Amino acid sequence: MTVKLVEGIYRDVLIGPDGEPIFDSGWQSNMIVLSCRVLLGGFMKNEATAKGIQSLHVGQGDAAWDKLAQAPKPDPNTTTQLTDAPGFSVPKIKLEYLDAKDAVTITQTNRIQITATLEAGQPPGPNPFPLREFGLFGQMNGVDFMIDYVRHPLIEKDSLMTLERKVRLVF
Repeated sequence: MTVKLVEGIYRDVLIGPDGEPIFDSGWQSNMIVLSCRVLLGGFMKNEATAKGIQSLHVGQGDAAWDKLAQAPKPDPNTTTQLTDAPGFSVPKIKLEYLDAKDAVTITQTNRIQITATLEAGQPPGPNPFPLREFGLFGQMNGVDFMIDYVRHPLIEKDSLMTLERKVRLVF
């Protein structure tokens, strides 16, 4: 029996130096991994050190994925880190509650939106920087726990561009 405890979607918008969108992925499904459920279990059991969303990491993934129609599907029961672990932790993330119509609200709800912004010059490394994967992470007892994971088509982020990634989770 498969129980859907958490569902999620994401959207990437790549913005040029002039502030105009260059690429918009549209809303896509993401994969909630087993370690998210372990983290939620720790939270529900009142583990004092269980922390929700702490970071979003991006990675280069595997260049071989570019030759395939679709990147290989990872196993949600065993995936705990990026292929390009640990990847680059996006320094600027914002968490907001959403209402049933996806409007931001200050009232606590079962819907959360995470906005991660990779600004110009991020991540450090090759230019353009190849992005093929990302994951959200929480923590329990000082250990990172992956919440969701996505392998996506190659995004080449030039050092002058900004990437805004939104992730929505419904509990």
